[in-house]
Amino acid sequence: MSERYVLDLREVAETQAAFVGGKGAHLGGLSRIAGIRVPGGFCVTTDAFRRIMAEAPAIDDQLDQLSRVDPDDREAIRTLSARIRRTVEGIAIPGDLAAAITRALGRHGEQAAWAVRSSATAEDLPTASFAGQQDTYLNVVGPTAVLQHISRCWASLFTERAVTYRRRGGIDHRTVHMAVVVQRMVFPDAAGILFTADPVTGNRRVATVDAGFGLGEALVSGLVNPDVFTVRHGEIVARTISVKQRAVHALPDGGTREVAIDARRQEQPALTDAQVVRLVELGRRIEAHFGRPQDIEWCLVDDDIQIVQSRPITTLFPIPESGDQDNHVYLSVGHQQMMTDPMKPLGISVWQLTAMAPMHEAGGRLFVDATRRLASPASRAALLDVVGRGDPLIRDALETVLERGDFIPSLPDAGPGGPPARGVSAPIETDPAIVTELIERSRTSIAALERDIRTKTGSALFDFLREAFEEHKRVLTDPLSMQAIMAGMEATWWLNDTLREWLGEKNAADTLTLSAPDNITSEMGLALLDVADVIRPHPEVVAFLRGVESFEHDAFLDELAKLAGGAEAREAIESYLDRYGMRCVGEIDITRPRWRERPTTLVPVILDNVRNFAPGAAERRFEQGRQKAREKEQDVLSRLRALPDGDRKADEAKRMIDRVRTFIGYREYPKYGIISRYFVYKRALLAEAGRLVEAGVLPEQEDIFYLTFQELHDVVRSHQVDDRLIQRRKDAFRSYHALTPPRVLTSDGEAVTGAYRRDDAPAGALIGLPVSAGSIEGRARVILDMAEADLEAGDILVTAFTDPSWSPLFVGIAGLVTEVGGLMTHGAVIAREYGLPAVVGVERATRLIRDGQRIRVHGTDGYVEILP
Repeated sequence: MSERYVLDLREVAETQAAFVGGKGAHLGGLSRIAGIRVPGGFCVTTDAFRRIMAEAPAIDDQLDQLSRVDPDDREAIRTLSARIRRTVEGIAIPGDLAAAITRALGRHGEQAAWAVRSSATAEDLPTASFAGQQDTYLNVVGPTAVLQHISRCWASLFTERAVTYRRRGGIDHRTVHMAVVVQRMVFPDAAGILFTADPVTGNRRVATVDAGFGLGEALVSGLVNPDVFTVRHGEIVARTISVKQRAVHALPDGGTREVAIDARRQEQPALTDAQVVRLVELGRRIEAHFGRPQDIEWCLVDDDIQIVQSRPITTLFPIPESGDQDNHVYLSVGHQQMMTDPMKPLGISVWQLTAMAPMHEAGGRLFVDATRRLASPASRAALLDVVGRGDPLIRDALETVLERGDFIPSLPDAGPGGPPARGVSAPIETDPAIVTELIERSRTSIAALERDIRTKTGSALFDFLREAFEEHKRVLTDPLSMQAIMAGMEATWWLNDTLREWLGEKNAADTLTLSAPDNITSEMGLALLDVADVIRPHPEVVAFLRGVESFEHDAFLDELAKLAGGAEAREAIESYLDRYGMRCVGEIDITRPRWRERPTTLVPVILDNVRNFAPGAAERRFEQGRQKAREKEQDVLSRLRALPDGDRKADEAKRMIDRVRTFIGYREYPKYGIISRYFVYKRALLAEAGRLVEAGVLPEQEDIFYLTFQELHDVVRSHQVDDRLIQRRKDAFRSYHALTPPRVLTSDGEAVTGAYRRDDAPAGALIGLPVSAGSIEGRARVILDMAEADLEAGDILVTAFTDPSWSPLFVGIAGLVTEVGGLMTHGAVIAREYGLPAVVGVERATRLIRDGQRIRVHGTDGYVEILP
């Protein structure tokens, strides 16, 4: 039976991670690659770990307690994990297991020095490396010491950091087992880390080497700053040689110690250039074998490079598949749509099937390939102008790529289809009837969809939906609709640019567009104030809403109707949901739960409105905005008339003010139409999923969210589903949350970060994009989940992004700061509608600003100050 417990590294296959852990499986794979030197050794398998765990029945109860602990309760995790470690370390290794390990040591040289390394089954995975979560012991000498350190490795599965890492990753402690790698100790002249892709930018063509003298522990522990070499295409393109005053060396009797480096060697490179290049060549061979970029630990002994560990780099953002080897530049769709969270596969495929442009998936996000537009001089200028107005960081990132001169090919003019050039007025009259007609067209189309889809099931439903998707795109690309959108945007640009030139006034359009008509998103926020007006007079209803978390979403409205005043409250909420219930946070993903599906999501906002506003607030807010816009118009026109050629300038400005007020509100309507249609599609697909559950094909309706549209159609036809595929997709989706999507991504994998390149803000200020004029000081409320909002009058909302579903919060705040956004994204449009000073595109705002801090938002100049 001993072969179950000990396996020589040369016998380990990469597929045996469940048996030897992630590290052991990788080392087994490494030892099979031609030209790669791996120190010899063996694995103590997970069977040995299971046997040890079975020796202590008390561990089951301790694991139960651990699984119930809040992942943020560090004290409880510290106490429980320490208790489990003591239990594991106290278990005597059974005689036959100890004998098997001792025999393996004898085959490699019993009295040799060893490295004893933990190798958990949930580590060195493609989506989670778990680096540093368990323990490694170096220079362990003699069988007794090796056995003792193997026990310590088993126990290290329950270190505080490992337990917390698993809890936050949603990984059950019982599903993770520990193997132990025992390898011959290497006593290197130099050691370090090789990344086969740049860990900072993600560029797959750039490798970085960190190197120091002695054992690599000096680098890992931060004892010394390493030499850093950057290698591209087999050449060193950058180097930093550090002063290395200390190193970690092995002791003759076991263990390690710090030693001082001779002063004459401290500034010498730990590696020669030739060794660096050779190391990267070995790294590329390892990368090719495993099929993804690697984080590699290496040692140099007498000019011989040995590899002691390799794991996938899990922090890199994936690259969209292009099907060719050409260079590509991708723009993030999520940054334009105000939804940078990962999307589920059904959400991705439905968006792709209904979008106006081809879109590529990577890391659960969508990207548009902008390469051809950037390659043609004519379309390049137009693209940079439009994206620059919306998000200067994207423009700067694109210009950074273009300035390299060798990445984007030079192609003939891309021809029609590019964005309209700046300053070209849409050829439609300034006529409110145009907006009325467009809204009616959309309503008619959605009503026909709702009517016709009711009788469709099975394959007929999917055939119908494919036709509906074409109608969806036809509505989106309606020329009149596009002209109306551009008319509002171009009028905004004209007013901001021209009034700054003529009057020296920044962002004048922000006030001129207050309470513009036909803005479905701002109406949505004001309408929830009207709901609060219905609820406010009924204390029993208010008390019920405060405890609504205890009710199921389906039962909430039924229970509400039983209270005094509850029937009126229910009717008001139902009426609101009839008009806006298709909306939700992250609404471009069809799989996200809608307000109609989870109406309790709105309760915190309703309660804030009940507490913070007086009756009639919606009408007053709208009228105040309209009055401010009217006064601003009169002020601007009178100042213009006082200028040379003033009458002409005033007439031009008046035409543009009328134009912007006619069309800017419609900017929000097409998205409302998209999401309205999405909810119709979703209800039909969930009904189909219900039939699959009844037939025993699927365990849960929402499993369909992890299939593409075509895959779901195939399941409906065949009544067969690949459960393993769905589980893999669930695991991948969970891992995507740890990735930060870049605004601009190249086919080399480089996440190109733009910069504002401004020097007009105070030192220490957080720079962003000014999107709604004014300055406001107040308490920052850092909120990442709308359902957890708890706002007071005067608060400033700080969040990652705001799509239209956040606008009900806007009526109760004094200012807005977001990490993502542009001049014409929904949050910016609604901030201007409500007159909220707002700065968007503030990198890492939710981490740099603490909840409760006082901040000052400079919405006119585009920066945020954190106040003492």
